[in-house]
Amino acid sequence: MQAWQVHENGEPSEVMRLAEVDRPTPGDGQVLLRVRAANVNFPDALMVRGQYQVRPPLPFTPGVEICGETEDGRRVLANPALPHGGFAEYAVADAAALLPAPGSLDDAEAAALHIGYQTGWFALHRRARLEAGETLLVHAAAGGVGSAAVQLGKAAGATVVGVVGGAEKAAVARELGCDVVIDRRAEDVVAAVKEATGGRGADVVFDPVGGEAYTQSAKTVAFEGRIVVVGFASGTIPSPALNHALVKNYSVLGLHWGLYNTRNPKLVQHCHEQLTDMAARGAIRPLVSERVALDHAAAAVQRVADGVTTGRIAVVPQNGAAA
Repeated sequence: MQAWQVHENGEPSEVMRLAEVDRPTPGDGQVLLRVRAANVNFPDALMVRGQYQVRPPLPFTPGVEICGETEDGRRVLANPALPHGGFAEYAVADAAALLPAPGSLDDAEAAALHIGYQTGWFALHRRARLEAGETLLVHAAAGGVGSAAVQLGKAAGATVVGVVGGAEKAAVARELGCDVVIDRRAEDVVAAVKEATGGRGADVVFDPVGGEAYTQSAKTVAFEGRIVVVGFASGTIPSPALNHALVKNYSVLGLHWGLYNTRNPKLVQHCHEQLTDMAARGAIRPLVSERVALDHAAAAVQRVADGVTTGRIAVVPQNGAAA
């Protein structure tokens, strides 16, 4: 089969190589999956660079999120078991963790309903306990994880303020349903959030960016508000001032979705059922901005690494189906 492999860490466009390799052999409790669509996530780029908390042995095939097909013809969502990731024609995954692919979504959309939407759901509902009528501030609102948080926030009855970088991303954020869109390149984010909320600030802040975005979050979070730290796409891990959290009465919450797969897998299944129902009702629909063939995967991962994409890019192998 064809698969992208990383033999040394570095920039995706430089170190990812498409090769002809043997199909992976499933281990105990694993299944072989034909990859129908594999979505590009920011952790893929970090993993290729050697900067992610999970460091698979070299060589490895990246791709942490797929819609695949079992040998008996079932269409499923899976997180491939590294080092046999999803940017290949076949991958392996733990049988116990497979989720049924929603029939209302095509392969690329279905794959995108997994990590990003699970992250958004756990962040907003499990950690922050977002309530209808509250204001949700989403950083990187046009990105893969941010776009999921925007849709989930609207579905929960929140007023959503989206922060983006650039006019093109601002247009995408509006289409996603943001009530207010702030272009951080053209506006003062702190002043714009305060203006949009009548000076009160945001009840919940969804932050997958870190760095300056976290500084803005702390300045704009409301009394008894909740900042959910999801990631550090900026490359800078902030150091929160705990005296500031005390003075303003707000909470800083961490969300590492992957832990739930081992600590509370039943909650992951419950979340998937909620997401599947919302997708069937049309309350959410993953934004897949581009579908590319397998031989364009490295370029796609590089664009995600560079922060120039919106929504998700899906890699669809030639033997996969996009319908």
